[in-house]
Amino acid sequence: MKDLFGKAILDFQTNTSPEDLITETSISEADEMSVAYLFRSYNEMPKLEQKALQLAKGKVLDVGCGAGSHSLTLQNERNLDVTAIDISPNAIEACALRGLKNAKVQDIMTLENEKFDTILLLMNGTGIFGTIKETPRYLQKLKSLLNPRGQILIDSSDIIYMFDDDEDGGKWIPSNGYYGELTFTVSYKNETEATFPWLYLDYNTLQNAAFDNGLKCEMILEGDHYDYLAKLS
Repeated sequence: MKDLFGKAILDFQTNTSPEDLITETSISEADEMSVAYLFRSYNEMPKLEQKALQLAKGKVLDVGCGAGSHSLTLQNERNLDVTAIDISPNAIEACALRGLKNAKVQDIMTLENEKFDTILLLMNGTGIFGTIKETPRYLQKLKSLLNPRGQILIDSSDIIYMFDDDEDGGKWIPSNGYYGELTFTVSYKNETEATFPWLYLDYNTLQNAAFDNGLKCEMILEGDHYDYLAKLS
């Protein structure tokens, strides 16, 4: 991993000539993303993220924390005990520079011997599952990190809207696999990261997967653009 996403975050934090990230998926053209967006304040966050932060309680784990904006809000505004993790060393360095007290380079799948009251997975939190096939493994891992009566707050989008309509009013979707399974490519400063799988889950599919893995799933809030926030417990 070249850690380009993290490099962009660290460049922005240290004011080292940051540039826009270029993201591209298997079903969409290259698109520019301003790194500044990852540094947004609570008031600048979408309603789904604000709602998740309002519901967070107790000891919190922020998975895939990026630039740490969600964790900083919980730490500084809510005085919660937050552990922020990301697989990006550059992003974690930026989090520390921003004042996050407990940020560490960590893959969720290798986190052991800790329990949390709230686990946050935001900004398409289902993305890290990668594929439908891997989803149960991740859900079981997340479940193992929960305290009794703990909660997982996770968001995603139903990306069916990105596929063209057919003559019968249905959708032209790929016949091989689930339509929310994409591949993602990130480029930054003329370098390109190796392509990686990224999963968008519609709510019913998430609900069924949760149920199959011994978790309750409830819809908390729907966004303006096929996105939603769910609570697993």
